[in-house]
Amino acid sequence: MKKYLLPKEGNFYKANLHCHSTVSDGKLTPAEIKDAYKAHGYAIVAYTDHDIMIPHDELSDDGFLALHGYEMEAGEVGGIFKFRKTCHMCLIALKPDNLQQVCWHRSKYLIGHGEEYRHLAHYDESQPDFEREHTHECINAMMRAGRENGFFVTYNHPVWSLENRSDYAGYEGMHAMEICNYGCFVTGFAEYNPIIYDDMLRMGKRIFCIGTDDNHNGKPFDSPRCDSFGAFTMIKAPRLSYTDVTDALLAGNFYASQAPQIKELYFEDGKLYVETSPCEKIVMTTGTRKVRNFTRERGKRLTKAVFEVLEEDIYVRVTVKDKYGKCADTNAYFTDELFK
Repeated sequence: MKKYLLPKEGNFYKANLHCHSTVSDGKLTPAEIKDAYKAHGYAIVAYTDHDIMIPHDELSDDGFLALHGYEMEAGEVGGIFKFRKTCHMCLIALKPDNLQQVCWHRSKYLIGHGEEYRHLAHYDESQPDFEREHTHECINAMMRAGRENGFFVTYNHPVWSLENRSDYAGYEGMHAMEICNYGCFVTGFAEYNPIIYDDMLRMGKRIFCIGTDDNHNGKPFDSPRCDSFGAFTMIKAPRLSYTDVTDALLAGNFYASQAPQIKELYFEDGKLYVETSPCEKIVMTTGTRKVRNFTRERGKRLTKAVFEVLEEDIYVRVTVKDKYGKCADTNAYFTDELFK
């Protein structure tokens, strides 16, 4: 029996799930971001300004969905900024009426224009101010609070954050990590992170991967350092409605990409079937030292691959690479669930 790993039915919607506007330290207004992203084929933007969640429901229409969320961070204190570790996470509200922030502090942490919007924040006034520390205990409490209070929690740009295995090995509660953060990547950071994703999977973390821009739009769109439209998440959902899209996020019905398309992905009789846009290579990575790949032959097209999957593979995930070296990455699928 076929197990569709990307749903058979529904539509793909192009999404940027990490975005900064003039509500915090971005250069474009939320409406200007909508216009720019729609012009580049996007249907979804999660507005995740730093530490302040302002809904932009007025921007949603039949062809565009504004998700509301915010980005939180817990960093080391003291010393010089460029040497300090930090952990950033985005919280995306799973329901449109979820407007209450978690881990709120009444006087700290807002940056950019955030102070101008502090009075609009919703939070539990019975709770004391949440003080942040760059510790596993604190960061896990933040991720746990997000998950338990109806947010999709992502772990962001570990390289820019100066984090390493000793840090992310102890983090629990994220739904997904950024396998590609284009805003950091385009400035020179090694923020295409399949190695870190595999490292976390091999630790036993069952998490998804997303592609994001983390755009602040400090450079013109025609600049080689423009931080927009470079990494995205393709979400497959029945309709472009708030809960249809967030239900798809929770179910893992999406893939991350820098350009290539993954049109179909299913598992049947011990084999993984994938159909893609024309590409140079299709690779299946496993939880072991075994990797399988198809490479385009000269003069031929490569748009399909079939991989044998073994229960001992632990997990499998697919990477598609195009002629420009840009990649699309599926989520990981664990064999103890595939072979049920």
